[in-house]
Amino acid sequence: MLQERRNALAFWFGSALVTVGVVLHLPMYWMGRNMGFRLAGMPMDTSMLAGMGLIALGVIVAGYGLLPGQAPPIKDDAVRRLVPPEDAPLTAPHWMLMTVLAAALVIDIMKPASLGFVLPGMRAEYGVSQATVAWFPFSALIGTVVGSFVWGALADLYGRRATILLSSVMFIGTAICGAMPSLWWNVGMCFLMGIAAGGMLPVAYALLAELMPTKHRGWSLVLVGGIGAVGGYFAASALSSVLQPVFSWRIMWFLNLPTGLIMIALSPLLPESARFLQHMGRMDEAREVLAKFGTVAVTAKETEEEKHDFSHLPPVSHEYFGTTIALTVTALMWSLVNFGLLLWLPSALVAEGNSVGLTSAIIARSTLIAAPTILLATYLYSAWSTKGALMTMIVTTTAGLVALLLRESHTIAFLESPILPLVLIIVGSTGVISMLLPYAAESYPLKVRGRATGWIAGWSKLGGLMAQGLATLAVIPAIGTAAGGIAGLCVLSLGLIAVFGHETRGRDLRQLEGLTERA
Repeated sequence: MLQERRNALAFWFGSALVTVGVVLHLPMYWMGRNMGFRLAGMPMDTSMLAGMGLIALGVIVAGYGLLPGQAPPIKDDAVRRLVPPEDAPLTAPHWMLMTVLAAALVIDIMKPASLGFVLPGMRAEYGVSQATVAWFPFSALIGTVVGSFVWGALADLYGRRATILLSSVMFIGTAICGAMPSLWWNVGMCFLMGIAAGGMLPVAYALLAELMPTKHRGWSLVLVGGIGAVGGYFAASALSSVLQPVFSWRIMWFLNLPTGLIMIALSPLLPESARFLQHMGRMDEAREVLAKFGTVAVTAKETEEEKHDFSHLPPVSHEYFGTTIALTVTALMWSLVNFGLLLWLPSALVAEGNSVGLTSAIIARSTLIAAPTILLATYLYSAWSTKGALMTMIVTTTAGLVALLLRESHTIAFLESPILPLVLIIVGSTGVISMLLPYAAESYPLKVRGRATGWIAGWSKLGGLMAQGLATLAVIPAIGTAAGGIAGLCVLSLGLIAVFGHETRGRDLRQLEGLTERA
């Protein structure tokens, strides 16, 4: 009990240090208000340097506070695991969990989605070429890839809850991107922003999959994922259209402070996965979590399947090899759309003569039109077919890409406005990402679930990394050409899912562990 109090104190103290460190950067930002918040070339003052030190120290202290406690020895060799009933009813804690994780995903997806909206302002302030400013999203996407792989592995070692909260603390610290006077300081700091943002997504899905009963798991995963995807992109575009004209592109990064603090404030409502706790031998804690969710578990002996080594990454045993390849290609396709095409699109629309505010408003409107996708994807995934629903959304994305390709020809009148292609792409890509990681979380066993979802999440950024690599080399293809190339990858993804995908609707997660008995 004393150790738990000490850890909680360390976590909250570390979070406070990080917050103070960010606040110390605000005077530098506000100093530039009479110059349109242009800070390029200004020297970094003492308070900013002190703030950086506090942020680094705070992350370390908060990380210490989140370290898992030592598991007590298991006295009875027969009691090695708990078997919660998979047909348990939903309770208030289930709904609260979905609400908290939906908020977390909106915040998480909002940050990478903001990249495309800040590039025009950055390029204008620093007076650099498009190839040079492309280092900014390139660095951030490297961070998200690293974060997805690293946080996914940490989730399997230290816990789902601890990993989400530590990434939230780091997320707050990266708000100082908004005060960096040098482009290259921005590049470095936003690498760290990417690491923090990359850790939330796969771990949140793993946690939700392990706490939801089978009959409610499918629709809840897709609903939460869809809210995160649409909400994150809508929040980024809407806030950009409202705030950037007044506070410049820098305000988009300072939003990391209030949004990160929201996650920290909600932390008491975020439980640890009972399945993870029992895997770590912390049986009493697992029972407490299950009791909060109105579930009573029975005890049973550890099976041979549970003793199997699932430490390899990616999961490449014969049962999972085809699935891993199919989901990896699908994630790559989605990342090329989301972190390549959609990041280039604002600049392309501005180049056509539209203002940044109008461009942001067009994309926000398209996102709002696509919002009902959440309900459609949830219904298809839970009531029809998980595999079929994912394939349907890939087809929709392909249709939007083809429409964008045809728009380049200027021969089809109703495609002159980018809204229809955008709606199809956002509907399809939102459906894909809202299903992809839930589908991955339902396709792998407990011991590798964090790493497997982290692997797929990492590849959902790698395509964007490739696209931004082209940008740094000043070889960005025309939007129509890029859309056509990605459409070809969509077709490959569709074929692989058709061959190697498995139906997971209504699947008891215990089947993956060799646990098929009912409680």
